Amino acid sequence: MDKKNKVPLYLQLMDDLIKKIKTQQYLENEKLPSERELCDIYELSRITIRQALQELEREGYIYKLHGKGTFVASKSYNQNLVKLYSFTEEMKAMGKQPATKVLSFREIAVEEQLANKMGLHPYDEVFQFVRLRLADGEPLMYETSYVPKKVFSGLTKADLMERPMYDIFYDDYSVGVTKAIERFSATMTREEEAVHLKMYAEHPAMLIKRYAYQDELLIEYTVSVARGDKFDYTVELT
Repeated sequence: MDKKNKVPLYLQLMDDLIKKIKTQQYLENEKLPSERELCDIYELSRITIRQALQELEREGYIYKLHGKGTFVASKSYNQNLVKLYSFTEEMKAMGKQPATKVLSFREIAVEEQLANKMGLHPYDEVFQFVRLRLADGEPLMYETSYVPKKVFSGLTKADLMERPMYDIFYDDYSVGVTKAIERFSATMTREEEAVHLKMYAEHPAMLIKRYAYQDELLIEYTVSVARGDKFDYTVELT
């Protein structure tokens, strides 16, 4: 791990473990080293190790068995959805008042795995921001978004606090979403997410990964945690 690198350490660790899984240094259903062992191997703090493992679990690379440890996950399958939508517009259509709180906003460099997801090069810079989406004052979704800095160079936290993200993209940068791909899976809320969503930690929720494009250019990658007791989703099969 390069501690002088602008890429966060937990992302560097994720990248290394994913490479070992993909090259079958760790096989499907094989037990990974414990958190303490990983701390010794990589010379990283327990907090950093835990954050990386949480993200790997959320990404579907690993799974945990209580009292037994952490294991490499089998490959999963996903179902395509067919409707492009905006949270703000959907809430308005239902007669609810949408609101967004920007919990954090920062600029980071991406490691190889995130770069691959976004069609970027390693160490390219992106804006990472966390938003809480509400309707009629009730928290519904906890979202972590990544957008390429080279496309939205002047984006600020203040912008996101004042206007919907897609309005900013279109009005300020002449960039519009022409298609989006979303992947849905089950997850459990983490402590910080649960606090903001007013739920108990480790409560079932829906995990949504959105890839939004203008033509073939990926302009947004967002990971959302949606309250399972407040949402249901429809898949249209044709």
